[in-house]
Amino acid sequence: MNNIDTTRHVDVFSPDAFGNRRIDVIGAGASGSRIVLALAKLGLENIHVFDFDVVEAHNIANQVFSQSDIGRPKVEALRDIVKAHTGLEITIYNERVDGSQKLGDVVFLLTDTMSSRKEIWQKAIRYKVATKLMIETRMGVDQGRVYVVNPTRSAQVKGWEETLYDDDVAEVSACGTTISVGPTAEFLSGLAVWQLIRWLNIETGKASEGGADQLDHEILFCLRPPTILNRQFDQLV
Repeated sequence: MNNIDTTRHVDVFSPDAFGNRRIDVIGAGASGSRIVLALAKLGLENIHVFDFDVVEAHNIANQVFSQSDIGRPKVEALRDIVKAHTGLEITIYNERVDGSQKLGDVVFLLTDTMSSRKEIWQKAIRYKVATKLMIETRMGVDQGRVYVVNPTRSAQVKGWEETLYDDDVAEVSACGTTISVGPTAEFLSGLAVWQLIRWLNIETGKASEGGADQLDHEILFCLRPPTILNRQFDQLV
């Protein structure tokens, strides 16, 4: 039973309206660890997390882990953190996503490299009809990107695939930068979770006026100075 008191946000996001839809979070790093905790605090229970890495000392500065987690598998440490904060149990997988796993309705694609994202997209998401929403994030020092894609919509798929590039020429590294700043990860993670909230409001007919009934498929931000740009892939064809 969900014991999270959602009184303060239920008018914006209702766990009951989201129902038992499954959320898969692939990658429990700077953005992934924060996103998982934020989803649980929204009152969502059917959360599945994939990561095969362990917590290292340099992760403490920009991820949700603590000193006592060093050396532990990230998914195990994150499970305990979520439990301590919310009382909820998440499902964890200390493994790579290789296409053999059955992913759910919503997928957050948050791995460290562009090459791994391409591989997971092709093997586990692209042709799987179960997934209705994919949210991907990319983070630099003071900038980032959030992509929101329905894998069944060809225009959105085309628009997103055109943003993919090789790791050696990536302008914004996916958590693989030599410098990673916690506040940037905080901003990026919040922005990504908000896209899930917007999606649910559209799905349930609660979207407000003023264009909020359409998702932005690409959101780019810079924090020095604060700037946000967005576009919709559906309008490109």
